[in-house]
Amino acid sequence: MLSGARQVEARPESEGAGEPLIRVEKLRAAFGPKTIFSNVSFEIRAGEVIVIVGDSGCGKSTLLMHMIGLYKPAGGTINVAGFDVGTVQGKERLEMLRMIGVAYQSGALFGSMTLRENIRLPLEEFTDLPSEAMDAIALGKLNLVGLSHAAELLPSQVSGGMQKRAAIARAMALDPKIIFLDEPSAGLDPITSASLDSLILELRKLLGMTFVVVSHELPSIYTIADRCIVLQASKKTMVAEGPPAQLRDHPIDEWMRAFFNRDTISAKGNVA
Repeated sequence: MLSGARQVEARPESEGAGEPLIRVEKLRAAFGPKTIFSNVSFEIRAGEVIVIVGDSGCGKSTLLMHMIGLYKPAGGTINVAGFDVGTVQGKERLEMLRMIGVAYQSGALFGSMTLRENIRLPLEEFTDLPSEAMDAIALGKLNLVGLSHAAELLPSQVSGGMQKRAAIARAMALDPKIIFLDEPSAGLDPITSASLDSLILELRKLLGMTFVVVSHELPSIYTIADRCIVLQASKKTMVAEGPPAQLRDHPIDEWMRAFFNRDTISAKGNVA
């Protein structure tokens, strides 16, 4: 890690957030002999909005997949809400999964089910609530994201932005502590993307949720992020963390200056 790279000041909304809810220590990700990144360490406090950023191939989504337990670490540890993600099994794994919600880039909604039925799925999997209660919770979550009017529509009958909102509603079905979002603004027009950013901040304020977001959309990053975790493909590691405006205004090197200012010409000569 370069000296001075860590800038950990958070916005006022996340001050006093308490002990780390997520702790990643010396994480190494690899597929067979190919290392994606190594020696990645950071902490996330409850109530923060953390955005994972970096250039193509740096492992942003790979890091997220490790944090939710879909990939096993090749080295290091990940602790989420008191659970070691790499080793947790059985009932403890189910307990951990109830503490997290995930919305994938595509939304991953089931096309043959209505939005209400999609939101019910985690409740059917993890609870024994009566059907009426599941429906009430599903409608409540849809209301939180502004989709109560579309509860009986299929995903194909709503817009891309509405599908993303429905995916967030499903991620919230079990009232998790942490929501993981993989490229939530991908494929959306600027106005819809901005409304999704507002939704994330509103849910954080209303429910006190922690958000871990993978994104490459700079306007969104500057709007929602308390801090950024910055990965760099050529160095195969995390190169900095801090509030996005600080990383932009006080970059540790030319690559980071170019990245946070969307200056591809300068970046071309300094990617090694």
